[in-house]
Amino acid sequence: MNDNIIHAYAAMQAGAELEAYQFDAGELQAHQVEVKVEYCGLCHSDISVINNDWKSSVYPVVAGHEIIGIITQLGSEAKGLKVGQRVGIGWTAESCQHCDPCVSGQQVMCTGGQTATIVRHAGGFADKVRAGWQWVIPLPEDLAPESAGPLLCGGITVFDPILQHQIQAIHHVGVIGIGGLGHMAIKLLKAWGCEITAFTSSLDKTEELKAMGADHVVNSRDSAALKTQCGKFDLLLCTVNVTLDWPAYLSSLAPYGTIHMLGLVLEPMQIPAGMLIGGAKSVTGSPTGSPTALRQLLKFAARKNIAPQIEVFPMSQLNEAIKHLHSGKARYRIVLKADF
Repeated sequence: MNDNIIHAYAAMQAGAELEAYQFDAGELQAHQVEVKVEYCGLCHSDISVINNDWKSSVYPVVAGHEIIGIITQLGSEAKGLKVGQRVGIGWTAESCQHCDPCVSGQQVMCTGGQTATIVRHAGGFADKVRAGWQWVIPLPEDLAPESAGPLLCGGITVFDPILQHQIQAIHHVGVIGIGGLGHMAIKLLKAWGCEITAFTSSLDKTEELKAMGADHVVNSRDSAALKTQCGKFDLLLCTVNVTLDWPAYLSSLAPYGTIHMLGLVLEPMQIPAGMLIGGAKSVTGSPTGSPTALRQLLKFAARKNIAPQIEVFPMSQLNEAIKHLHSGKARYRIVLKADF
């Protein structure tokens, strides 16, 4: 029996439905950890890679990067982990460990050979997955494994800017777009103690969003409503990929406030320089987060009992789960349970 065989679901070409696929992963490298997959979240980025939207996919593609599972093998250089331990793996699977960002603890900014879990690598839509040991994050016992996976991508994506911008309970933060990322942002900011405004084009979510922790809900496309928000926000987390009235959102910032981009908006943003200069405002962005930030997030989520709102599908029904995600009806994150 070959223990290096991995059973997975793969796209054989751009946009194809996923099909059963197996491959020989070879010998485990010294710096790697092998994890038996229990759960894996389904993210819009998985769809982008499956469809080759970013023009970087290599087929067959095995996607999946919100992975929870049990360690089955450790390479000889792996440290601080043990076989049988429950762990998580997010967007990043490898980093070089010797460039300046890696040495400074910012491996997410690796310039020497970072590899995403699903780009030129095999992800978590499989029975097993491998990653560099520093990116294999111990799961606190108080976190439910079925719902923890989305924290490792969507969760860290919205959590890292909270750390980066030194947000405190005295601050007022707006969240633009309340989907997979946005709903996790609300839950995290509520536990952080902030005043929260949710910007959404679906006002039918209002009561649901307030139950999650939003103090206010505003129509994200209503110019009159946006004008009432002038000068309020210390930070706006933008999770959408569509063009909005950026000058109106800049006007909603308090002095020294920031719009932080997390969604990949498909058109260039029209940003008047005078609005940045006049209020010392800024527009920033970030990817996911370092191993340290991932560990901090999971510990915080366990302490504050924060969990994404999920729907669970068997991994064998992956194509049906993708269709459900495309329908826009997912509330708010889909998780796949491995059933190989």
